[in-house]
Amino acid sequence: MPVRAKSIYEPAEPDDGVRILTTNYWPRGISRERAGTYKRIVGPSRALLRAFKDGDIDWPEYERRYIAEMAGESQQREIGELAQLARAGNVTVMCVCKTDDQCHRRLLKALIEQRMEAP
Repeated sequence: MPVRAKSIYEPAEPDDGVRILTTNYWPRGISRERAGTYKRIVGPSRALLRAFKDGDIDWPEYERRYIAEMAGESQQREIGELAQLARAGNVTVMCVCKTDDQCHRRLLKALIEQRMEAP
């Protein structure tokens, strides 16, 4: 089943399946119902997000550090659980970014899809 990635501010759609909010900060104006399931552990750390937002690191470095953060035991367990959900039906990972080009949700989607392909 597909894994989708979108902004929490985009409207919910019937084919979203299980909606997973993956941020370290709760988005303004978003209800718990609209967010679906909240999985803070697969969002970037506050320190990583701050370094990128402040311009201390560029996007390639952010990607490298985010992937490294997701190699942790708890994060790997959560990614495995998300892959299991995605094998059974649609899963949509969400955060507050408007586009996917410089957003962790694109990276998380790829990690989940890689896990789905693993034996």
